Amino acid sequence: MSRTVQVTFDCADPAALAAFWAEALGYRVQEPPAGFATWEAALTAFGVPPERHNDASAIIDPDGAGPRVFFQRVPEGKQVKNRVHLDVRAAPGLQGDSRMELLELEAARLQTLGATRLARFEPAPPMGAGHLVMADPEGNEFCLD
Repeated sequence: MSRTVQVTFDCADPAALAAFWAEALGYRVQEPPAGFATWEAALTAFGVPPERHNDASAIIDPDGAGPRVFFQRVPEGKQVKNRVHLDVRAAPGLQGDSRMELLELEAARLQTLGATRLARFEPAPPMGAGHLVMADPEGNEFCLD
């Protein structure tokens, strides 16, 4: 039996990190339940105190193909390098200079949204196509591949 996958991020600000990753992945923030115009209205109706309204957020692939990404508030900050990370496939099928140019453009776009550039790895044929290592606004590493 196959399973679906949800990717979960522990974070300090679920709404902000969800907004960043929605832009980075071309996803959208998940809509509130039916009958509610906003998440604030839904959470208030469910009896969630206002100080807990940003305890979680989620984004979804508008085409329904990719996994749901869930963001949950945790009290501790990021401490060490990720053991698992996302590869954002920004230049699939491209090689050499054209690949790296496209990755650089995407890195610049993500930096305007709060990402940080960490490293560049040049193409090293035959196995290495080249990639950039980035961090999201809360320091979670990911690759532009």
